[in-house]
Amino acid sequence: MPMENLKLPDGPMSGLVASAVEYMVDAGQRSVLFLDIMRQRGDQYREHVAQTAPHVLQYAAELIMDGRELDEPVNYALVRIIPPRGVEIDMSRRPFVVVDPRAGHGPGIGGFKADSEIGVAMKAGHPCYFIGFLPEPMPDQTIERIARAEAKFIETVISRHPDADGKPCVIGNCQAGWAVMILASLRPELFGPLIIAGAPLAYWAGVHGKYPMRYSGGLLGGSWLTALTSDLGAGKFDGAWLVQNFENQNPSNTLWTKQYSVYSKVDTEAERYLDFERWWGGHVNLNAEEIQFIVDELFIGNNLAAGRIEMSDGQKVDLRNIRSPIVVFCSKGDNVTPPQQALDWILDCYADVDEIRAYGQTIVYTVHESIGHLGIFVSGGVAKKEHAEFSSNIDLIDVLPPGLYEATFEARGTETLNADLVAGQWVMRCEARTLDDIRAMGGNSPEDERRFAAAKRVSELNLTAYQKFVRPWVKGMVTPQMAQWARNMHPLRLQYEAFSSRNPWMSAVKSVADHVEDNRKPVSQDNPFLAFQEQMSKQIVHALDSWRDAQEALSETIFLNVYGSPLLQAAVGIDPNSAPSRRREMSVEHRAMLEKRIAELKSGIGEGGLREAALRALLYVGSARGMVDERSIEALRQVRRDHAGARLTLSEFKMLVREQFFMLLLDREGALAAIPKLLPDDMNQRRAAFAAMREVLSASADITGERAKRLQRIAELFGLDGEGELTSNVAPFDPKARAS
Repeated sequence: MPMENLKLPDGPMSGLVASAVEYMVDAGQRSVLFLDIMRQRGDQYREHVAQTAPHVLQYAAELIMDGRELDEPVNYALVRIIPPRGVEIDMSRRPFVVVDPRAGHGPGIGGFKADSEIGVAMKAGHPCYFIGFLPEPMPDQTIERIARAEAKFIETVISRHPDADGKPCVIGNCQAGWAVMILASLRPELFGPLIIAGAPLAYWAGVHGKYPMRYSGGLLGGSWLTALTSDLGAGKFDGAWLVQNFENQNPSNTLWTKQYSVYSKVDTEAERYLDFERWWGGHVNLNAEEIQFIVDELFIGNNLAAGRIEMSDGQKVDLRNIRSPIVVFCSKGDNVTPPQQALDWILDCYADVDEIRAYGQTIVYTVHESIGHLGIFVSGGVAKKEHAEFSSNIDLIDVLPPGLYEATFEARGTETLNADLVAGQWVMRCEARTLDDIRAMGGNSPEDERRFAAAKRVSELNLTAYQKFVRPWVKGMVTPQMAQWARNMHPLRLQYEAFSSRNPWMSAVKSVADHVEDNRKPVSQDNPFLAFQEQMSKQIVHALDSWRDAQEALSETIFLNVYGSPLLQAAVGIDPNSAPSRRREMSVEHRAMLEKRIAELKSGIGEGGLREAALRALLYVGSARGMVDERSIEALRQVRRDHAGARLTLSEFKMLVREQFFMLLLDREGALAAIPKLLPDDMNQRRAAFAAMREVLSASADITGERAKRLQRIAELFGLDGEGELTSNVAPFDPKARAS
């Protein structure tokens, strides 16, 4: 009997029965449509993996260099992103290069949506390039060989933009972040600003009760299991195991929420879900040498920040060699790369901010409050805010004086001062910070450091034993055919295959789904059974989250107790009473170079002209606020455009900023006292320069307090005191402030 011909009972129960019937019809239809989406996902997976160069980029691209054709071939390639219609590219602006993470998934995540890292960079007018990879590694491919190939790619980008206003800005997401940092330490001359998003750099760091992924290596007995997996793969490591590792971190999402979201919103979620699954299911392989380097040197060894990684030519990786500004983007909601793992390398490399400056380094970090690991690169909201601001203000970041800063963002509104100087919907500021601000986020105690050192040593012993006693047997038994069969049988691959059209049970789903779509009857939002469904979903999520929390607490307890044992530590050569530290002292060579540079800067304090004097004055007054605002930089750009004279390139301007900043840092009173000697005799030129400075300083806030006192002092040095040159919002000069 047709459902519409059913006669419902009268009375109070009639409404409830009607709601139940309505819900059952909707639930049945949703179930069929959900199964059809799973079928589409399976078919999409099969089409994707059958491609030679699968990717999820939403932009057309032109192949520039194929890494397979290099003398040392790799499965990486450089492509130029072709801007879509309506997007204007300014070829004088520095190019952006997005390096994709090879962490088990396929390439393309940096250009997954229109609102993406690539999208916002092109919107800001920058030419864009993308470094991606193929599913299969080349024979004998190593991490070092990939680094050399990526250096060639970036050299090519530089050669294609000889008139650009700076070296390329390179974005490294997740695993690509540490790869970019390694290359930038070896070839610092190739890079403009680096944006390192969601990338682990301090692998042991964290706090108790959170982020248990850092315990995995110790709980598995070290990297011997990595070596075994590679040997069972006939020399290749299946990236699906890395994806499985990600999924294990959030079982409620993996086992329930991701699928339930599609089922509950089946009429609207299909496209978004299928787009994401096309990337998530595009598993790739790594050579055994690659994954062993990653696990031994980085995740278990934690050797990157310590400077203990050495290339085949003897060159050591030292992150302090990087000369480009480093922007670190992380999130408190990221349980794969928490803020401590993204930032604590700074504590390992530098004693304080003065040492950061001594290496000429500029580090800017921003910490999102809630976004998850993938959201850092995928979320449209993040792209529109943080990545858009980084792209629009990359020149601001590049010319920041050396030091440590936190990037903060304030929504632009009707009350925003000089809103016309703001590029996007947010006002970006870089506020000065110290290492104590990073320490305040929490980190390891000396006892924790000893535990991780013990786990590292146990890993080395177990790996040596495996390589000597077990590996020959495994390699002798495994054939390439067996390895391929094992990859095909991986549970993550089977779940895609099982619901594809190859399954005869799924062949009938499409026709039934077409019929359901023609007769779709969604349930009303106020249906009580729908509310019950949502409540049950929340209970399932809560149960799975509680189970995860219990497992994580148990894992942490086991790790802390096993590797915290003084007997185990002594047995593997770790002094239970030591206070381990990875921080290195400044080398004799660098100290000598630094002393020579200090002498040069001090001797040049009295050299220069109006440009040097004005910039020195700007830095002196502006530093009282402890931050740099994008409006001030835009005002400075306009001043440079509106005033005649020889124009500086961005790199020349950056060098001038640094010289004047260090002169003030080394001898502020001497640097200020020298300003009158640098000024021209023409008072009109002095007045114009002072007016320009005042315009820049007032772009982001009224000139009050300490800044007003310092500006009054500059007026005196410019010989303008008493001529009415100061605006009414500048407080009267206080002689006692002169010493400041």
